[in-house]
Amino acid sequence: MTEETKPAAVDPRVLPDVAHLRIGVLGGTGEQGRGLARRLAMAGHQVSIGSRDAARAQGIADEIGHGVTGATNEDCAMSSDVVIVAVPWDGHASLLASLASALQGRIVIDCVNPLGFDKQGAFGLEVPEGSAAQQAAALLPGSRVTGAFHHISAVLLLDESVDSIDTDVLVLGDDREATDITQALANRIPGIRGIYAGRLRNAGQVEAMTANLISMNRRYKSHAGVRVTDV
Repeated sequence: MTEETKPAAVDPRVLPDVAHLRIGVLGGTGEQGRGLARRLAMAGHQVSIGSRDAARAQGIADEIGHGVTGATNEDCAMSSDVVIVAVPWDGHASLLASLASALQGRIVIDCVNPLGFDKQGAFGLEVPEGSAAQQAAALLPGSRVTGAFHHISAVLLLDESVDSIDTDVLVLGDDREATDITQALANRIPGIRGIYAGRLRNAGQVEAMTANLISMNRRYKSHAGVRVTDV
């Protein structure tokens, strides 16, 4: 291929329009899931939260407001274009395995942090697949899995007095279109910027870094996030 016929370089800062996408949040009854559902609904998305109990999900959705609806996990997955996984680590594998068919063909954004806690604080857990995101990819071969939203404080997401959350979201994945869409969704939340951070194989250290942020928060009584310079 000559210089004249090489395709033009793609500007990584030009991201797709994602305003029309329907968002599902599995684990939407927990604080992180509720916070992400709230912020994305405020940004204009149609958002559904999932639970094993549809009535419980609808009750939480009513509390969130902004047009968020509740459904069973399966219905939430099947009615959404993009599905965020925000479930506790100990239920991660079993839930995703049960929803492999419902999540077929969808972009799945995994924000689960496999962490342990003891008297010394939080620490990253070893995951046989390498990370929660890689486990999700192994369990969901028909889905397009990315990792993102690991480091955002649920307290800030849910705080009605906070209009802008000044942090970057590190996005990982092997599918360029899927990571671009994930970045663009992050950008929909005021103050947040989605930054591509590498292949899915690099998700482990990003997930584990949440333990460091928890330590910062405890020491400084803060809601620490991540900012990437010179990008």
